[in-house]
Amino acid sequence: MTTEQQPDGSVRPVESTIRTDLRGATTYGSYLDLERLLGAQHPRSVPEHHDELLFIVQHQTSELWLKLVLHELRAAREYIAGDDLDPALKCLARVKNIQRTLTEQWSVLATLTPREYAQFRGSLGPASGFQSFQYRAVEFLLGNKNAAMLKVFDGEPEARAVLTELLESSTLYDEFLRLLARRGFDIPAEVLERDPRQPWRFEPALVPVFRSIYESTDTPWGIYEACESLVDVEDNFQMWRFRHVLTVRRTIGHKTGTGGSSGVGFLQRALDLTFFPELYAVRTEIGT
Repeated sequence: MTTEQQPDGSVRPVESTIRTDLRGATTYGSYLDLERLLGAQHPRSVPEHHDELLFIVQHQTSELWLKLVLHELRAAREYIAGDDLDPALKCLARVKNIQRTLTEQWSVLATLTPREYAQFRGSLGPASGFQSFQYRAVEFLLGNKNAAMLKVFDGEPEARAVLTELLESSTLYDEFLRLLARRGFDIPAEVLERDPRQPWRFEPALVPVFRSIYESTDTPWGIYEACESLVDVEDNFQMWRFRHVLTVRRTIGHKTGTGGSSGVGFLQRALDLTFFPELYAVRTEIGT
């Protein structure tokens, strides 16, 4: 009989139904491809610095979460395009929880002191989070499109293909506005027919539409909830950006970024970016 050692020194038997002979079966490790996943951390510092593993794991974990964010945002976009709002809201709810996890992760990296990071920072070469194609893909899906960014990925054809597809296709917000038009809301034709390759620009004509959605007691709850969910997603994105700024400032001060950016100043300017400006502008109008 298989047993387990307990903290008090006693031994308890493992439940007899638990399978322990796993030869030839799908195991936890094989299902998750743990051999490859746990072997994907390759510190570059010589001699290897203790804290470089933290830096690598932090960013690899973030990329895994970004992969799931993209998966959920794509699904939400398709559900909305198909007039199926409820599952889209479920996808956005999951995205919001992932975003909170991503934001909290900065507290782990913030345990890296300036002296510790300085001892292996040079091993990064020109590598930088600026080069994360998944981060850029999330921004494209949410409306912050920039065709010039494709050049960064000339050496990564698969990443460039993903970004090209997202550059040329509708955003989550585009599809939501189309849904509103189908539901009878007065969305201007020029908004519905806009070039999806262009970054979103503030559209004043949408503010009265959103004011009617927020102020009317006849607004279907799903529409109202979708508006608030989009605001939640942007708020969370901004919190992630802000924690990023604080962590970088705490770790390297105002040094230039490894990828050549101005560092903290570059990251701070990103805080001025917005995905759904009309959903914020309408708050000034409500109740006036």
